[in-house]
Amino acid sequence: MTAWSDHRMQDLLEIECPIIQAPMAGAGLSKLAIAVSEAGGLGSLGCATLSPEDLLREVKAMREHTLRPINLNFFCHQAPPPAPAREAYWQELLAPYYRELGLDPQAPLPSATRAPFDEAACALVEEFQPEIVSFHFGLPKDALLNRVKATGAKILSSATTVDEALWLEAKGCDAIIAQGSEAGGHRGIFLRDDLSTQMGTMCLVPLVVDAVSVPVIAAGGIADARGIVAALALGASAVQLGTAYLLCPESTISPLHRAALQRPHETALTNLFTGRPARGIVNRLMRELSPIRAEAPAFPRAAAHIAALRAQAEAGGSTDFTPLWSGQSANLARKLPAGRLTKTLAAEVADLKI
Repeated sequence: MTAWSDHRMQDLLEIECPIIQAPMAGAGLSKLAIAVSEAGGLGSLGCATLSPEDLLREVKAMREHTLRPINLNFFCHQAPPPAPAREAYWQELLAPYYRELGLDPQAPLPSATRAPFDEAACALVEEFQPEIVSFHFGLPKDALLNRVKATGAKILSSATTVDEALWLEAKGCDAIIAQGSEAGGHRGIFLRDDLSTQMGTMCLVPLVVDAVSVPVIAAGGIADARGIVAALALGASAVQLGTAYLLCPESTISPLHRAALQRPHETALTNLFTGRPARGIVNRLMRELSPIRAEAPAFPRAAAHIAALRAQAEAGGSTDFTPLWSGQSANLARKLPAGRLTKTLAAEVADLKI
């Protein structure tokens, strides 16, 4: 690819073009990742919402259907301590919605479905040896991280501030994903929980580039060649795109989510659905409770409180209680197969003659 003036990410990850498909847990599986990798980018599998059996199946599929590098992504959150009073308050706050939908507000809650990187996940990495392993919400404990490094995998993780980028570099990350506030889904914030520290991609990227010596990957609000060129001009060596791939046929989002992305909408950061701030399309729950509530149960417990409401509403065709993750660039997304979209973006960047 002669279009790319900075080849550090191609050389590091052994890919043709520095376009990384964001590992959107719950929005794409091996089919999406394979298509992107086969097109010369880096396909990613979000592993945090997969059961051990599903994770094994998806990783096997990736290994069977592509010889290109793959990226397995894991969350690094810590299980929250019990907080019965906080959960009881939240249950009472949501009770009117439960009753409106004919549900029992006191019904037992399901267990959390977002698993942090642990011994079992590490063993799978050691067995399948993915070329890249990436993390969200920091990094795992040193013992586990060292085992991942011993496989030869390149290590990536998300930073939402310069301080987080410096912390990740000191821990031995091979490249850092600078996640701007425009990005859809969960913020990678991990050193502090102050959302006032979060800045946009075009401000964050050059600050991180100047602060660290490893390559930087720009993420957030990038969905076309113009955004890619802008990020590279600011010093990024690659880009990570998530929302741009949501309308691809390989995406696993629901028809309701897919339709919402194609209607006029606004997005906001919210912690109502999982307990951690994440950007999604504003819906009824966000409007009526306000997007951020300090009382929300800690991640990932808040998701359990919404599960029954979400299922019941979706069965009736409503997204009132659905986390519709989306970045601010959704209107730039195209309904193309993921492989074709990756190649089209690369060609369009070449046409812009960076």
